This record gives sequence, structure tokens and C-alpha cells, in this order.
Amino acid sequence: MAMKTAVLGAVLFLFGSAVIAAAQDVTLTSRDGRIEIMGALMGYDGEFYRLDTIYGELTIDGSGVTCEGPGCPQLEDFVAELSISGSATMGSVLMPALVEGFAQRNGYEAQRETLDATHFNYSLTDPGTSKRAAVFRFRITTTDEGFADLLANEADVVMSLREITADEKQRAYEAGMGDMTDQNRSRVLALDAILPIVSPQNPVQEISPLDLALSFAGEIDNWALLGGPDAPISVYAPDAQTGLAQAANDGILSPADLGMSDDVIRVTGGDAMAVAVASDPFALGLASFAEIGNAQPLVLKGTCGGVLRATRRSIKTADYPLTAPMFLYTPARRLPKVAREFLAFAQSSAAQAVIRRSGFVDQAPEEVPITQQGDRLANAIAAAGAEIPLSELQRIVQRLGGMKRLTTSFRFEAGSARLDAQSRSNVVQLAHDLEQGRFDARQMIFVGFSDGQGSAEANMEIALSRANSVADAVRTKAETADLMQIDMQVDAFGEAMPLACDDSVWGRQANRRVEVWVR
Repeated sequence: MAMKTAVLGAVLFLFGSAVIAAAQDVTLTSRDGRIEIMGALMGYDGEFYRLDTIYGELTIDGSGVTCEGPGCPQLEDFVAELSISGSATMGSVLMPALVEGFAQRNGYEAQRETLDATHFNYSLTDPGTSKRAAVFRFRITTTDEGFADLLANEADVVMSLREITADEKQRAYEAGMGDMTDQNRSRVLALDAILPIVSPQNPVQEISPLDLALSFAGEIDNWALLGGPDAPISVYAPDAQTGLAQAANDGILSPADLGMSDDVIRVTGGDAMAVAVASDPFALGLASFAEIGNAQPLVLKGTCGGVLRATRRSIKTADYPLTAPMFLYTPARRLPKVAREFLAFAQSSAAQAVIRRSGFVDQAPEEVPITQQGDRLANAIAAAGAEIPLSELQRIVQRLGGMKRLTTSFRFEAGSARLDAQSRSNVVQLAHDLEQGRFDARQMIFVGFSDGQGSAEANMEIALSRANSVADAVRTKAETADLMQIDMQVDAFGEAMPLACDDSVWGRQANRRVEVWVR
């Protein structure tokens, strides 16, 4: 490599661009011929070259250089490429639907080409010129494989049913991909949930989270112990490498300090799980909310009598404790313009409609009148102890009467003041809505709730502190919003309105929350 001057006409960035199939040596020369850069071409996004040089990986503005060498792209016939790898649950239905929705909205014709069982491409063509504008290349396997492809520089986007692990995060950072937990690297695309399922022939209709964990750990092995027939339980679990299996381990087994039994029957593919469980009268399986098929979902119950049912609304609010966000992860490298436009579309209001039609749970906020929440108020009255006087229950009704609860809720990581992944995404979504003026001239109250552990006075203080921290986070994120147009307030009711029983990790996690109410 030769650098003949300290002034470089091209702009250099220490981040990457789009992935290409095979790196080849090229030489980039500035327009005045004074600067020459040699390296292996790792990618070209239509605007910027990405080179692997002796100085490391550099991204160079293509408008300031000419390219020479066998690896140089055809500039006039450039076709943007985006490689997407990971979860089959997301890649089989949801992502194709979003690609087709994006194409329709932007005037492209989308054509799918199936290559084999795990690979397919989408070509986006301009119907006016018949010129291909982009190719989205999909590899649908598992979340683990998606991150492996990313770290091997073979994918631009990872489809994941779980958060990135600490090891994956560290390896990505060392590879120059940035902090993969940063808001710009990680985004929640849609919401899913883990449901325990049984055959329609099985009379059992509900199960406690602890009994569910004990069953998958092999410590409960007969349906008679769960109120069913005297028959052994056949336990079906997703393939261990899938994001669903890892989310199940984190959400079901880990809180009970248990591990998955070696005797579980592993099943690959959500549809296959539903078919296997539905056909086995003594089966107990775990499935995605969108993939229960003809199987029968079980309701989660608590020892205090409360039940938590997986519905689109309870998943949105994360009131259902086994909610599982669906993530897209992108490294700190520059993507082609059409790819950036697609990722922006995937979080737009238009995309939320596509997500709903695909059978998954979108993130568009809904407003639920308090008149439709009588069960919550009844539960609050039934669960009220000596530390929750009638006056506090009356204050709830007076404060929230005539208001509506947003399905946008906020919860915190276990043992931490940090918002969980879904809630961090909700901060961004709510801030965007404020910037768009959706809540102008309205009243908005951030309401904190706690579990029942400890004194009611201490829990009230904790709940109020959390409500303030969420409100502050939303205000900070809503940089362009005119907050003077919104009557934004903060309140707390502590342990006065539990959603679930406080005698379990799952119940306490559901009860620790910040809700948003509007008038």
C-alpha cells in the first residue's frame, strides 16, 4: 500500500460495508492520482468500498476514487446485497412477509428463488427498467448458526429469538463489529411467547411455571401429578441450538435453578413440534405463540389462584411471563442504501400491520380502557393485605378512572435497574410516537408497580423511582418532541395491583412493572 499524501480525498470510516462472496485484491486510486490504497475488497454497497488493508478494515467513499483489479464491482450494474441468517421461526414466514411488504411499498417487484431447504433469495426489481436493485439472501437455520455466520463475516443481519450472549458480544466487539447490544445494533422486530402445549386429547388445561420447569427437568414425570391421567409425560423440547430453546431455558428452567432433562425429545421446527405434540396424547411441549398449530396451549396458573393466558395483548404488555422478543442484530458496518431502507421499514407502522397478518405480535401501542380491565381490579381487591388499605384501592380507581392503559409496558432485568430488551425497544417506540405528536394535548401517566416482597412503604418508593426512571428515559429519547404539548406525570401504586402470585420468581417479575396510562 502507498499513501503519497496526508490528505485523503476519500472519506475513511472504521466500520464495514456489505458482505460479498469472496474477497479479491483491488487498488483504489484518488481522482487526482496522488493516493493509492491496496487491499482485499470485502464489500461494496453502491456508495462505499470496504477493504481489508494492512492498516485494518477501512471503508472508503467511492465518489473519490477509481477501482482497478479483478474484484472491482460493475458500477453501472451494481446490485445491492443483504445476507440474513438465523432463526427459522423468523425466516420462514415473518421476514419474507416483510420483504414483500417493503417491495410493494417502494414499487419493487419481489421474486423468491428457493435454493435448498435452508437457503432462498429475494430479488427486488424495478418494473420500469427491469433492473435488479437488490438481492436479499436468506439462510434459515438456528439463532446459534446466525451468530456464527455473523462472526465469520458471512451475514449482515442475524434473526434471533434470544438476546446475544456475553461470549458472542465479546467476540463481535473484538472483530470490530461494535457493541451488539447498542440500540443501533440490536432491535426488536416483533414479539413472540413460549407456550406449553399438549394434545387436544389431554384433559389438563393449566400448569404452574414451577411444575412446567420440574417437568422439563425430569422431576415430574407423570400426568397424575399435574391433575391428569396416570400416564408418563412425554416431554418435547425445541432443538438445543435454537433461540426458542435457549429462551425457554432462560425463562422457565433458570429461575427455578433447574436444567433440561437428558430424556427430552428434541424437535426441529415449530410446525414439527405442534404436529408431534398434537398426535401424542401424553406429550408436553414448548412452542412459539405463532406455531401452536392444532396443539392445545396450557394456561399458566399460580398458587394464589391467578392465571396468565398468552394472548396478543398480554404478550404486548409482557404481562404473560414467558414473552420472547424477536431480534434483528446488525454489526457496525455500512449496509447498502436499500438494506438500510428495509431495516427502517421493518420498524415502521406499515410493518406492524404485516407482522400482525403474519401471525406474530406487533409492537404498535393499543389503548385499553379501564372498563375492560375489571379482572385486574378484582384481583387487586382479592390480593389486598393488611398493608393495602381500602383508601389505596379507591385512589387507583379515582386516579385511573376514565383513562386507558397503553399496551406499551416496561420491566426490568432480574436483580437490576436496567430495562429488559423488550422495554428498551418500547422506550424507542414511545419516544417516536411522542415525536410524531400522537399524544399531543393528552395526559400521560407513568405508573409504577412492585411485587409484594418487603414493606408496602418501601415497595411504593421503589415503584415510584422506577416510574420516574422510565419517564426520564422516554423524555431523553424523544429529542424532537414538543413535550410542552403533553401533560406527562408520574405516579405509583406499589404492590396494590398484582398481575400474578408473589410466591414465585415468575409472578414477582410480572408484578414489577411500569405501565403507561393516557387520557
